Amino acid sequence: MFAITEGTRKVFGTEITTYTRDVVSANLLEVEAGTNGFQGGDAGHGSRAYIRIENMGGTAIQVNALGHDGGDGFELHLGGDCELETMITALKFITKALEDGAKEVYD
Repeated sequence: MFAITEGTRKVFGTEITTYTRDVVSANLLEVEAGTNGFQGGDAGHGSRAYIRIENMGGTAIQVNALGHDGGDGFELHLGGDCELETMITALKFITKALEDGAKEVYD
């Protein structure tokens, strides 16, 4: 079992609840995600979402920003079997936190 802690982050000026946990193998990631759910609008009036994946030790990871100041997205490079394993677990946690926060049923 793993501990999940609740926190808050400001995303585009709106405070949202986030959830954080460690993902441990030969490497260690700290993962945080949250949303205020669907709000019925675009970036001006709609939902806010936040994700963070942080290397806390031993992770062969590289992130590259795409476009000017990362405004077009990012790419993620991982090296190693444990990195693959912990990233899968991290992404599952992120997905669950966002789906639960969205309060919406998805296919």
